[in-house]
Amino acid sequence: MYYYLSKLILWLGGWKVSAKIPKKAKKAVMIAGPHTSNWDLVWARSAFFILKVPVRFTVKKELLKGPLKWLLNGLGAIGIDRTHKKGKKQSMTEAMIQLFDEREELVILITPEGTRSYQPEWKTGFYHLAEGAGVPILCGYLDYENKIAGIGPSFEAKGDMDENIEKIKDFYRPIKGKFPENGVR
Repeated sequence: MYYYLSKLILWLGGWKVSAKIPKKAKKAVMIAGPHTSNWDLVWARSAFFILKVPVRFTVKKELLKGPLKWLLNGLGAIGIDRTHKKGKKQSMTEAMIQLFDEREELVILITPEGTRSYQPEWKTGFYHLAEGAGVPILCGYLDYENKIAGIGPSFEAKGDMDENIEKIKDFYRPIKGKFPENGVR
């Protein structure tokens, strides 16, 4: 159902889908950029349904109750419980690494900017997550100028983190978000 609805949504919006999905990527951190609008969720989620990439995103486990549970689960939400087995609180990164450890397949979507506004410095949790879980980083993108939603190159979270993040940002710099002034510079 979501597949056909997504095809309709993208067709009505004039969007196309493009992807270079590594065949071995059963587990990955998918970063989404540039994240400049609330519309990003609509276009990206639709593209991932069409590409049959079972991308998930994290929410507090408390949100997955009541009527909201059905909608969020359908969109790919996965509840995070930050309470460690011994009662100690885990960091978000530790809780997400645990999700990777518990599953055979998992692609988690993260926006490294952490907001729709311009951020000169990205949050590095996505990198630490990929490094800790031993999974690649895939670059999901929304090119509003050309109306293309897709997946670009993959990167390994090894070596110099700052240098690697700059290489990832280099991929995103020419891509225009809905509000290009809020994109990667």
